[in-house]
Amino acid sequence: MNPSSLQAHGRKLSRERERRRLVRLHRYERAGFERGFLSIGGIDEVGRGPLAGPVVAACVVTERPLMLRGLDDSKKVRPALRVELAEQIKGVALAWAVGEASVAEIERINIYWASILAMERALAALAQLPHYLLTDAVRIRSFGGEQLPVIKGDAKCATVAAASILAKVHRDALLVELDRSYPQYGFAEHKGYSTPQHHEALLRHGPCEHHRRHFLRVANALSLFE
Repeated sequence: MNPSSLQAHGRKLSRERERRRLVRLHRYERAGFERGFLSIGGIDEVGRGPLAGPVVAACVVTERPLMLRGLDDSKKVRPALRVELAEQIKGVALAWAVGEASVAEIERINIYWASILAMERALAALAQLPHYLLTDAVRIRSFGGEQLPVIKGDAKCATVAAASILAKVHRDALLVELDRSYPQYGFAEHKGYSTPQHHEALLRHGPCEHHRRHFLRVANALSLFE
């Protein structure tokens, strides 16, 4: 077999491996469609762990498989591909929406309930609710339809992975925008997460209004400036 034939064969094998991976990623959605649900939604949030910025959730509703090359848990997808996939998801989804919970809400009701609030807002913003909802290990009490919490759902369910990508791309854009007003913290680079660069900026400048003051690293830095 000549080099060009070998390369073509390798590409074919790669496409087939990706197809099989995507089929496995749809096992929960496939089970829902087989039960007769006409539309299936996946919902997820990003931004529980950062020291700054809102928590963001997204919901993606589909009536057919999302066989998008590279679709996966947003944490496993490189940034450029996440942006590309986000646009593809928006183009093929039956409906999609994003919801946020602010830093003030995170501090008032804690990060877990703020995450639920962001998910509820994403659901409320949908043009069309799903008949069946897959979540990343949480139960959303305000959703009236049937739902299935899946542990590590963003790595096991295609629609939840798609939601995680939309939420991540949306939140990253918010932090890049925030960086323009507060360049001293490096939000565009670390997106508010707990990194050595962020820790150093907190100790040098103190927290800003977009920092989560109940989080330990922020509270410790705040104590130095009070």
